Amino acid sequence: MTSKDKVILITGAAERVGRQVALTLAAQKGAQIAFTYFLENEPWQETEASLKGAGVKAKAYHLDISDPDEIRRVVAAVLNDFGRIDALINNAGVWLKAPFLEISEKAWDTAMDVNLKGPFLLSQAVAPIMQAQEAGGVILNITDLSAYQVWQGYTHHAVSKVGLAWLTRYMALELAPKIRVNAIAPGTVMLPENAPPEKVAWAVDKSALKRVGSAEDVARMVVFLLENDFTTGSVYFVDGGRSLV
Repeated sequence: MTSKDKVILITGAAERVGRQVALTLAAQKGAQIAFTYFLENEPWQETEASLKGAGVKAKAYHLDISDPDEIRRVVAAVLNDFGRIDALINNAGVWLKAPFLEISEKAWDTAMDVNLKGPFLLSQAVAPIMQAQEAGGVILNITDLSAYQVWQGYTHHAVSKVGLAWLTRYMALELAPKIRVNAIAPGTVMLPENAPPEKVAWAVDKSALKRVGSAEDVARMVVFLLENDFTTGSVYFVDGGRSLV
């Protein structure tokens, strides 16, 4: 599908990668953007203003993606405000770290609820809307390289992202041909501004391309997968070749 004037719902897009994806789709592709945030101290108002400044319709919605009632409320609100939903980008996530024997049941549930159950329920809520539209729709899931590489301390995070990768394949099969479903697995992108030099050097060394990725790298892949109508059921790596090193 072409992105111009399409209504794209992006979760967790007030800042970082999600924000860049939203801005790229709005400023470069002319898409209308509905996006969600979770914490009130996220810069969602600034993001909303920047999107509107790009000349497109945009609106922010508070969403606890682990709450099914919240999901239904937001989907209904987006449909009321925009009239349709052409694409869903499941970007919201939580990154938790702990040694295996120290992972609490609460932490495990949080990782699964936010990173896996939330995208599942949101996709279930949006898919019937897309199927009823003549042009169908597109769903993109943002998984993670940790779904494919084993790193100590990230068991619950990685397992939730493995589930999201496989959910992508099942959704692609069951929702075809009206809805295309793909996933993106970023590697090291957007290190914290206060990242120590040794952390940056480590990330560069672990990349075949010898650099750290950017939010723009992910946004360009999002555009490609939205607009290439012969792609579904696959996970696309944006990792600078880190999975090869």
